[in-house]
Amino acid sequence: MDALDACIHEKGTREYGGCPETGDPLVTLEVSSVGLGVQNMSRTYQTTVPSRPEMLNIIRTAYDRGVTFFDAAEAYGPHEVERILGEGIASFRDKVVLASKFGWNIDLETGERRPGLNSRPEHIKLAVEGMLKRLRTDRIDLLYQHRVDPEVPIEDVAGAVKELMAQGKVLHWGLSEMGPKTLRRAHAALPVSAVQNEYSMLWRGPEAVIIPLCQELGIGFVPWSPLGVGFLTGAIDANTRFAPGDIRGVESRFAPENLPHNLALVESAKRWAERKRATPAQIALAWLMAQTGVSRGVLILRHPLI
Repeated sequence: MDALDACIHEKGTREYGGCPETGDPLVTLEVSSVGLGVQNMSRTYQTTVPSRPEMLNIIRTAYDRGVTFFDAAEAYGPHEVERILGEGIASFRDKVVLASKFGWNIDLETGERRPGLNSRPEHIKLAVEGMLKRLRTDRIDLLYQHRVDPEVPIEDVAGAVKELMAQGKVLHWGLSEMGPKTLRRAHAALPVSAVQNEYSMLWRGPEAVIIPLCQELGIGFVPWSPLGVGFLTGAIDANTRFAPGDIRGVESRFAPENLPHNLALVESAKRWAERKRATPAQIALAWLMAQTGVSRGVLILRHPLI
């Protein structure tokens, strides 16, 4: 948890969500500057199954150290991560912000991952009912569409979320990895509080269009994988290879021919870490939090960081 201690309290909390015309805040959503993503709490990238008591302890320790934002999804597990998170935060649920995501084609009862996407309005409503049960809560503070479903107009998605908001089951909504036109349409249909895209020293694509658009519309930008899927922790070197089933094994940035080039950035982070008496992970998070227009980082749990 060292990387958390170095960053959370320095920046304090962040607020986001507002009217793009007037700049006035809508319903304020306030969170710690660094959040904890719990994607790997049921199955790590290395395909191992972590100890459940250890995962619960990490969630509670993160809260004790100032984390008030916890990020999950029905696709993580699927379903099991939400159960772990719901148990972990039960004693302080009302003091934290819970985010989860819908959008993949996941069986509502069994959690079976099926091909494709599913953001049909009726499916969204049923998916949220399942989230509420697994998370042991009566509302989702921030509900993301995990990926845009090309078969469902974003206005229909916004309409379903608006109904859930009217029922008090969802307080804010957001999108992940959408295009700029979709974001504009979504925000026009129902004000979007946050966008969650990959962003780190390793991947800076959102700087070109998405972050400026979020600034224009008054939408919070939430980076996922601020440590580059473990890359920026310094735990990966040119000899690293990945187990079957580890998603990093099929990503081009981790291919043997690309690793040496990408490791140059990691070496730079290591040099700065030595100068600042910090870890490479702390340097990567500090860099991210200094970027204009970035609301906070979502730190996705993986063992090399602990």
